[in-house]
Amino acid sequence: MTQRPDDAVPSRMDRRRALVIVAAGSGTRLGHGMPKAAVKITDRTVLDHALDAITADLALDLLVLVLPQDTDSQQHLVAASENLNHRCGAVVTVTGGATRTESVGSGVRAVEQHAELESWTGAVHVLIHDAARALTPGSVFERVLSALDAGAESVIPALPVTDTIKRVDGSERVTETVPRQDLRAVQTPQGFTLELLQRAFTHIRDLSKRDAAALTDEAMIAEDLGAAVTVVEGHPHALKITTSIDLTTVRAVIAELADHSEDDAAQERSLGPTTTSVREHDLSILELAVPRVGIGHDIHAFAPAEEPTELWLAGLHWPGERGLSGHSDADPVAHAACAALFSAAGMGDLGTHFGADTIGTSRAQYKGAGGVVLLAEAARIVREAGFRIGSVTVQFIGNRPKFATRREEAQQVLSEAASAPVAVSATTSDGLGFTGRGEGIMATATAVLY
Repeated sequence: MTQRPDDAVPSRMDRRRALVIVAAGSGTRLGHGMPKAAVKITDRTVLDHALDAITADLALDLLVLVLPQDTDSQQHLVAASENLNHRCGAVVTVTGGATRTESVGSGVRAVEQHAELESWTGAVHVLIHDAARALTPGSVFERVLSALDAGAESVIPALPVTDTIKRVDGSERVTETVPRQDLRAVQTPQGFTLELLQRAFTHIRDLSKRDAAALTDEAMIAEDLGAAVTVVEGHPHALKITTSIDLTTVRAVIAELADHSEDDAAQERSLGPTTTSVREHDLSILELAVPRVGIGHDIHAFAPAEEPTELWLAGLHWPGERGLSGHSDADPVAHAACAALFSAAGMGDLGTHFGADTIGTSRAQYKGAGGVVLLAEAARIVREAGFRIGSVTVQFIGNRPKFATRREEAQQVLSEAASAPVAVSATTSDGLGFTGRGEGIMATATAVLY
């Protein structure tokens, strides 16, 4: 596209700028049991990091945050926008929909309403950004905005594709190798004129459900309308967080940036105060080697005499002992260990990952699974999220069974399941409380992660 000469670039008064950040995704594939934007990358959430790119230099008149439908998550994420007013003109929060297109539509409507309320005139440039691309540098936003100022009506940031791309048929046979010199991997923020977005959403409403579903982002809708889409340079750090591997990669990027920042600071100290370094990110870094500690509790009552069950405790079967009632094999030691791991990782609790609703849907394979199986899966989940398990310690309180003779056996079974050291001890409550009355067993666990 031919750009307009510099003297034709609209002035600050000739155009308005709005940014819509879509943070309404459920995060199902990430596996944290919460909306993706609320998942912590360091000690800060995905959305917190995504907002780092917003600076006063972008000259945004409006920021629209599209948040999950879940009320608790909404309230938590709204707090992230409380200190943004000094970086942009106004901040508005809206609730997203069941699909990305619905969520973006909610954000665009909020821009339209704000523009009408504030009596905006002239061009309105709108950026659509996925919060899941949490490390996108501000320079990418600037490039997209500059292209819009220069006359483009649809702009996408992208990077050349480095992998070899094959086209396959329905039988998974290769039909051709696609020349990659013409291919680009598209990122966000994508930029549009508000007028084009309005036409795009009118267009998609007129399509069949199947055809509309095939248009997975706003640039594709613009293409379907026949609009020209301009490409600007993206950035390797603008990767999208979808799976736990992506989250681990983002944490590694942050750690690398922290190392470079420390090197820059050391160089500045050695060369004197006149030496400065400029970085694209000003990130709040959590030192990844600092331990994270979590606590978990689990309590199970002994099964009624008329409904006898076998006792499973600390990963072991206890023949002849009265069993406990509850979820899985009702092993409070194994369950407390799981809860402590999730607590330390900030990933919810036992119910989040193995509760009735979860088991009834995407994790049916864990229905009725033993505590040792759940512990192995809990350990896998936290490792995939980028953590290393230092140790787990569990103490259970109960009048029986007598534990001392099987302590080493229990610790070996649980340590093998977690692939990390698990220590178990037992005590009584001197006849006090429900454990002292022999009504059940309670366990408390502590987990240390790095």
